[in-house]
Amino acid sequence: MLASLVPLTEYAGMAESETHQAIEAVYRMERARLIAGLARMVRDVDRAEELAQEALLIALSEWPRSGVPNNPGAWLMAAAKRRAIDGMRRETMRARKHEEIAREIDGETDSTIEEIEAAMDDDLGDELLGLIFTACHPVLSADARAALTLRLVGGLTTDEIARAFLSAEPTIAQRIVRAKKMIGNAGLAFEVPRGAELAVRLPSVLEVIYLIFNEGYAATAGEDLIRPALCAEAQRVGRILAGLMPQESEVLGLLALMEIQASRLAARTGPDGRFVPLPEQHRARWDRLLIRRGLEALLRAEALGGADGPYALQAALAACHARARTADETDWRRIAALYDRLREIMPSPVVDLNRAVAHSMTYGPEAGLALVDELADAAALRNYAPLPAARGDFLFRAGRLGEARAQFEAAASLTRNETERAFLLERAGRCGS
Repeated sequence: MLASLVPLTEYAGMAESETHQAIEAVYRMERARLIAGLARMVRDVDRAEELAQEALLIALSEWPRSGVPNNPGAWLMAAAKRRAIDGMRRETMRARKHEEIAREIDGETDSTIEEIEAAMDDDLGDELLGLIFTACHPVLSADARAALTLRLVGGLTTDEIARAFLSAEPTIAQRIVRAKKMIGNAGLAFEVPRGAELAVRLPSVLEVIYLIFNEGYAATAGEDLIRPALCAEAQRVGRILAGLMPQESEVLGLLALMEIQASRLAARTGPDGRFVPLPEQHRARWDRLLIRRGLEALLRAEALGGADGPYALQAALAACHARARTADETDWRRIAALYDRLREIMPSPVVDLNRAVAHSMTYGPEAGLALVDELADAAALRNYAPLPAARGDFLFRAGRLGEARAQFEAAASLTRNETERAFLLERAGRCGS
């Protein structure tokens, strides 16, 4: 979408309505950076959002007359800073912290746009990273982190986030408000953690980004199997993070995983919206550009010594499918070996279930059945639809159709996604009565 925008130098000749649209497009591109810089200054996410919005309103008023400046981001930041200073000066009872912040910012009021632009470029990485790390702070619940990240970094409205997660808008609004209050009450600094703290906090950030992506890739509820807009937002934040932290192998591993997985989105459903499993997908519909980007990110992660990172290993698994020209050419033996390694690095019942699928494809359905039987009592999989779905597939391929049917029906009763339910019931029907 952004690549289709006309150059800023051409905005001056546009009609006023077109100029407004262009300004709003610029604002969408600059919004996260503005909020990141302002939040660090005023120590308040809500106020930072307000100031960014106020800067947009000023631009909508002035730019149609004066023309779009050469560096609109710097202009917007300067306007927002001035509004922040004016607001602080109007307060009759200032807290000491506000006085200190005002003095810090006040020293910049006479700076030229070029000086502000240079300062923004110097601090941009840390400011934007600081916003991401704050929005993804482990003091917040996973749901709150995801909503706040989509709001602050992605720029989605509360309504858009609610629709993406199939939640009520008031629920999402309350979640975001509570998250902001928790950040304020905890006194969190809008900055990137340093040293050992960075290593501790980074997994929380990656977890949130992947949570957002997964909800788009395989929606947990509703009629749609996929929600591409959520995947796109997660990829966008992942690309920002990879650009700001190019030496972090797990950041690159996550980006590689998302790019490769996203390459299959268009093929995951048929023209009628029906779910199409991986072996049956029309591989000509896979996005080769995303695959190339993902493979390049994976190579960079491995070159940094991160081949055994959890996300890099999952990306390597996805790469096995991406490299296979047909389903029959899939290197299931390598996939099974990668899952064996992933199980050592990141033990979990879900990894064990996927490992069982890989072993069934490599060594036969009975091998898969033996492994899923070991997971029967796993609490995390008690109401997890993929478990009976996998067992049903193994039984189907083993020729035990009656047992397979029961498992597919059990899986259909557990899923909350309508498209997935229809697919599972269809598979049950293929087993006969």
